[in-house]
Amino acid sequence: MNFDFSKNHFELFGIPPLYQIDPIQLEQAYRDIQSQIHPDKFAHLSDAERRLSMQWSTQANEAYQTLRQPLGRARYLLHLNGVELHEETNTAMSPAFLMQQMEWREAIGEARAAKDAPELEHLSGQLRAEIQAQQHQLADLLDKEKNYPKAAEIVRELKFMEKLREEINYALEALDA
Repeated sequence: MNFDFSKNHFELFGIPPLYQIDPIQLEQAYRDIQSQIHPDKFAHLSDAERRLSMQWSTQANEAYQTLRQPLGRARYLLHLNGVELHEETNTAMSPAFLMQQMEWREAIGEARAAKDAPELEHLSGQLRAEIQAQQHQLADLLDKEKNYPKAAEIVRELKFMEKLREEINYALEALDA
């Protein structure tokens, strides 16, 4: 098997570099590659060839994990297009978005304090719908408009929204315990 380490994740799996990808096509391409490069197939070869097989397998796994997650895929597309997010240092958000985040956190905190599972479930549904709307906007920005600066802003916002989803999940788990 001839594996090219210079290929980007999309090229590795033979899929177009888009935000909206066919997850079944990605899964099939991943399985095809794994069947060819799995380290067990190289057990009888030299140490160097086994190490190379392990590197191939690691790269394929990393590429698959990146592309199968919408946020990871968006980050990777931005990276390929020369946009670095600097998520840890670039936390600039619109005042409206920041206000919305404060309202979400307050509502989650109140529901958690009241041990109100139905309200937490309701908030989870609302947040899921909000995330889906952001992901649709992200698809347009990345795949159609090629508006990478605006897409980067949406990715940073989605990161915050994912944290809210985790807070809701933790609160629900605590109620179930």
